Amino acid sequence: MAIKLMEVPGKKLLPTEEDETTHDFIVISTPVFVTANVEEFDGLIKALTTNILAPAAYFLTHWRVARNLLKSMIKFANPLQIRYFSTTPYLFGDAAVKYSVTPRVERLDAIPADPGEDYLRESMVKQLSERGADFDFAVQFRTDASAMPIEDPGKLWSESVSPFRNVATINIPAQDFDTELQRAFGENLSYTPWHALPEHRPLGGVNRARKVVYDAISKFRHEYNKVARVEPTSWDIESD
Repeated sequence: MAIKLMEVPGKKLLPTEEDETTHDFIVISTPVFVTANVEEFDGLIKALTTNILAPAAYFLTHWRVARNLLKSMIKFANPLQIRYFSTTPYLFGDAAVKYSVTPRVERLDAIPADPGEDYLRESMVKQLSERGADFDFAVQFRTDASAMPIEDPGKLWSESVSPFRNVATINIPAQDFDTELQRAFGENLSYTPWHALPEHRPLGGVNRARKVVYDAISKFRHEYNKVARVEPTSWDIESD
């Protein structure tokens, strides 16, 4: 899930976008990152893309990576019914926090017996054609430096030690979002955890790597699509 807040005042972290009035949050469907750091992640990617024997050799010496990767490979029926996590920490003023986004849902959809390649989009199209979706946005404060490391997003911050605290509600109203105009609007957006206020600066080595990677991917995609990379000034796609 990528969230872009509108009308956020204040200078942003990225020099080329410091005067923009948007602020990004990015969360994924697993509570921990697969590796402890960038070097370990690089080793994982090399193992997965070298040959069929390389992954086995890598996982034999990286048990936690194997466990985190396995736990992350869960199939879901509907992206609007998944709990999401930042996995990496961020500043919260003088504190450090992680983010979580939890859906308010009474009954989970079932994965289709014979799902097509686009069944996740289809499930969102169906739900939003009938009803909206609500989420709680929460923060988890770092209360124990040793048990809640900044530089190891592969280690879980225990919710029993520091529960998530709801700070906002996300409401996605019922709508027909699978339109050509909506798809073009979404395709032309860019997100990065570094498009943020200094008070919410990303923390840790994995986030520092993401600053470079997200920028490179965004530039490549916009150049390939021959579309200028600009921040939206309104949620109204018709006016943008």
